[in-house]
Amino acid sequence: MGLSQGSGPGEEMFSRVNMTADRRAWLWLAFGVVAIALLLDVLIRHDPISVDFHTYVAASEVVLERGWSHVYDTGLVGIEQKELAPGLVAQPYLSPPTVALLTIPLVRLPMDVAYVIWALVLFGAFAGALAWAGVSKGLSRWIAVVGALAPWWVMHAINVGQVVPLVAAATVVAWRLLRDRRDVLAGVALAAILFKPNTAILVPIALLPAWRLRAFGTWTAIAAGVVVLSAVAVGPQGISEYITQLRGPLPKGADDLTLYGALAATGGFAALIRVVIVAAVMGAAYKLRHSPGMVIPIAIVGSLVISPYLHASDLCMLAGAGWMVWEERTSWALRIPLAAVWVLASPYLYLRGQSPHLRQWPWLELALLLALLIAAWLPLTAWAGPRRRAPA
Repeated sequence: MGLSQGSGPGEEMFSRVNMTADRRAWLWLAFGVVAIALLLDVLIRHDPISVDFHTYVAASEVVLERGWSHVYDTGLVGIEQKELAPGLVAQPYLSPPTVALLTIPLVRLPMDVAYVIWALVLFGAFAGALAWAGVSKGLSRWIAVVGALAPWWVMHAINVGQVVPLVAAATVVAWRLLRDRRDVLAGVALAAILFKPNTAILVPIALLPAWRLRAFGTWTAIAAGVVVLSAVAVGPQGISEYITQLRGPLPKGADDLTLYGALAATGGFAALIRVVIVAAVMGAAYKLRHSPGMVIPIAIVGSLVISPYLHASDLCMLAGAGWMVWEERTSWALRIPLAAVWVLASPYLYLRGQSPHLRQWPWLELALLLALLIAAWLPLTAWAGPRRRAPA
């Protein structure tokens, strides 16, 4: 009896050591899986390198040579694109004027050099934002960071030179700032959404029912200023040309990731779905007003679902949203669906041609949005409470 009682604490300590060792082994295995995925994603690509970036630079060239009023002149932008990279397809410039402003400093550099700088900025901004904003500790933190960079859409966005990784980085930074109650700075960070509003337009709007008035007010003031200055810069001619392009046929595949691509939803039916989704996101934002870390990812997913115009690179926003939820909630009721989505988006399936088609992703987004909405309204104990705010 004495020996049995005396060995109890030692056995308990030995058990804890084994549990810690087992957990560490599983963490290293998980890190290896996501790290190899990212490496595969970087090394094995079939993307039209810099195709979107060269459109931005072409628009910047037109601005420098002809002025802002010609930035949406399809003919002039097309000529510049062919001069920059004859082997790449010419496409209309449909981005806000701010994107052309962003690439003006790279115009005088050789195209290859300019693209490499731009790609490094895109990757560095998103990776740096994830590394800085995380609230998990140790190896778990880096599993989340590398895992968020590994879905095939992220490297696709960087390879084509899409501006969307900057938008994703800004929302990640704003997520951390909101958790730390630094609302004005969060509103400033969210101004980057103006580079590509269709990917995250509900995020700043959701700040209002979430009662983050300073963040909402800051973003609104910046957005109003940018819109006014852009309108004055491009003038009536530029505005008319931009509206004409938006009303024209969308580029091939631009509606695959939309309600039309997934559900063939058009007209009043599509409008009704969008109204329901917006109402649900705003209701969840109000419910989560004391847990701001869930507001931004729900609003991102909602934005992607209602957008009328998306490309594969825009799913980079979904990677950021999934990372936020993973960091915010520790419940496996949410983490298992996130892990499943990651597997579907990983290069392990994509490189074998087994990843879901783009038209299937809106269904997955709707399922994820539903799970997040349920998590917003159920008692926190059912889904594990949010992590404590990280120190500022």
